[in-house]
Amino acid sequence: MSAALARDRIALYLDLIRWNRPAGWLLLLWPTLSALWVASHGWPGWKPVLVFTLGTILMRSAGCCVNDVADRDFDRHVKRTAQRPVTAGRVSVREALLLGALLALLAFGLVLTTNAVTVAWSFAALAIALVYPYAKRLVSMPQAVLGVAFSFGIPMAFAAVQSRVPVLAWLLLLGNLFWVLAYDTEYAMVDRDDDLRIGMKTSAITLGRFDVPAVMVFYAIYLSIWVLALMGRPSGAIFYIAIGCAAAQAAWHWTLIRGRTREGCFKAFRLNHWVGFAVFAGIALDSLVG
Repeated sequence: MSAALARDRIALYLDLIRWNRPAGWLLLLWPTLSALWVASHGWPGWKPVLVFTLGTILMRSAGCCVNDVADRDFDRHVKRTAQRPVTAGRVSVREALLLGALLALLAFGLVLTTNAVTVAWSFAALAIALVYPYAKRLVSMPQAVLGVAFSFGIPMAFAAVQSRVPVLAWLLLLGNLFWVLAYDTEYAMVDRDDDLRIGMKTSAITLGRFDVPAVMVFYAIYLSIWVLALMGRPSGAIFYIAIGCAAAQAAWHWTLIRGRTREGCFKAFRLNHWVGFAVFAGIALDSLVG
């Protein structure tokens, strides 16, 4: 293979894993790092930060490969996804699955540097990640399945730091699940017309005209659970200011999605990682002055 062809192939693989769209892995990263800081009662050290950051990027990339293979027959009927590499036939199913498996193995190699408890939980995380692409055919609210998959870095972070998964980790996972419901419903609102036509199940379709108020309720539940779960810990003004910033962003998202335009809903989804960053920043900065 010539150098030019190799470069073209690599460019296709990078497109497949959404390398130029980091918002996807940032949505997973901020709650995972938040959990690391909470479990460690402050700075967790460079090793777990690097392990979980790289692992998050690798697993999100592997998930894109599996998702695009599972959805290839649906994606060709949706304007926004019709040109994805697998759907458009530029990357074969075999290539995509091999790339996904390689990325998942690299992520597992990182997990092996932690402890036995984290390794055990990583199998559950992988199983949920593999189930999600097919939940859209069976479950009326597949975003709830995605919520569990996208939140599983939280119990794994606790396992890596404390060699156990306490109740606090599951409370934070539950809260984060509602954040995923909020932003992935916004995402589903972008493709609602196409999804209705091809028979895909999404929260935007299930919620119908209650989609916008439901998204706002999801945001409120997410932030409320995190505040209540962390209230017993040393939480100063910085943490609550950060929660206020996250809530303000959620309120701004209401102005973006209330018209239910594709552009507004997609913008709200793309900018959601700043909500997670605000919460993480509050936890991290609070630990510095606490």
